[in-house]
Amino acid sequence: MILAEKTRSCTLVVSKGQSRNPAKRALEQAIADAGGKIPDLNVLVVPHLYDLPKNGDAISRLREIEGDVILASWIFPRAAHWVLDRNGVGGTPGDVLLGNSDDEDDAAEPEPAAEAQDDSTERMTDLYPRPSRKIFCIDLKSSEDTTEFVGEIQRILGLDSETNDNRSLPIVGGKIESVEETAGRRWYPVIDYSRCTNCMECVDFCLFGVYGVDGVESIMVEQPDNCRKGCPACSRVCPENAIIFPQHKAPAIAGAETEGDEGFKIDLSQLFGAPNAGDDPIATAARERDEQLLLAGRGTVGIDERLKKRQSARSNQPKDELDRLVDTLDEMDL
Repeated sequence: MILAEKTRSCTLVVSKGQSRNPAKRALEQAIADAGGKIPDLNVLVVPHLYDLPKNGDAISRLREIEGDVILASWIFPRAAHWVLDRNGVGGTPGDVLLGNSDDEDDAAEPEPAAEAQDDSTERMTDLYPRPSRKIFCIDLKSSEDTTEFVGEIQRILGLDSETNDNRSLPIVGGKIESVEETAGRRWYPVIDYSRCTNCMECVDFCLFGVYGVDGVESIMVEQPDNCRKGCPACSRVCPENAIIFPQHKAPAIAGAETEGDEGFKIDLSQLFGAPNAGDDPIATAARERDEQLLLAGRGTVGIDERLKKRQSARSNQPKDELDRLVDTLDEMDL
């Protein structure tokens, strides 16, 4: 199936990484160069997407893009999609096969979900649908082989990879544009509005003024630079796992797709050898928030009444496989 009609314009955006790793820089350049040889494909190279300053040159240029977008970046595709969205580049996710390791047998015979998500729950994207154009987010961590990325781009564009491989592309091709802009490293939450129900729990939990509401009372990250670097606490208390920190070391918090779209119960990095290894997400979030309050010279809060209710509600839910795994590890007294 052709995912992006040839009659529609399409732009390949290559988001450079934060490190100075020469292999990564070479991969980015090779993908941009190969994209520039595909007829009618515009190529835009920008600094690290997550770090871009609001209303800077790169963001302004991204907002000018018309038609579909193929984004190659070093953050997880779900995170990349919603970073674009928060900067005014909206669309619906397009299917990307590169990096999707699901077996064909699994895809053909999916196991029924034990507890299906309530489809009647109204999400923010139900209330405010995004534009119909497709945004295809490719994870640059998926491979070190340029030809695999070129093949995926060709597939998205509906090109025949056997007759339009990297060797047969014309020497002179499309336009490659590069935006040079200073972008210091940042840390802030990104909201996945396809999961968000506008419950406002993040507003109540965060005591640093990061969250706010817009003119139609929708949750938003109002003051991103108020966020405390390294703190993902609000993501742990979100009932829908809709808050992403693209630079966090735990994939579930950084925007990786979770099995069964069920979300994570705990950060497993906290389970092995870390203090308070038995904490549930609520207790972990409260501790992380208190640490940041102390660093800011403020008093601690701990598990307040609202969090106690959330904690009680979680403990009354039926146990899933991960809960049983944690119980087993506790019994082993590791």
